[in-house]
Amino acid sequence: MTGPSGGNPNRYGVRLDHGPSGWRALIVDPGGRPVSERACSDETEARLYASTVQQHIGWLSEEQFRRYYRLPEPGA
Repeated sequence: MTGPSGGNPNRYGVRLDHGPSGWRALIVDPGGRPVSERACSDETEARLYASTVQQHIGWLSEEQFRRYYRLPEPGA
C-alpha cells in the first residue's frame, strides 16, 4: 500500500476509548503510543472525529499529518 503521492504509507492511527470519564479519541503514533487525545461529548462525536482523522491519515504524508495535528516529531 502506498501513501499520499505514491510515497510511504502514513502509519499513524486513531482509536476510540470509552472510560469512566466518557468518550475520547486518541491519535496513536506508528509505535501505537498515544500522541494526541480529544475528549468527546458522546459516541457520535467520537466516531465523527475519528473518521475525519482516518481520512487525513489516508490523504496526508506523516510529516503533513504531524504538522496539521501539531504532533511531536518522532523520538521527541
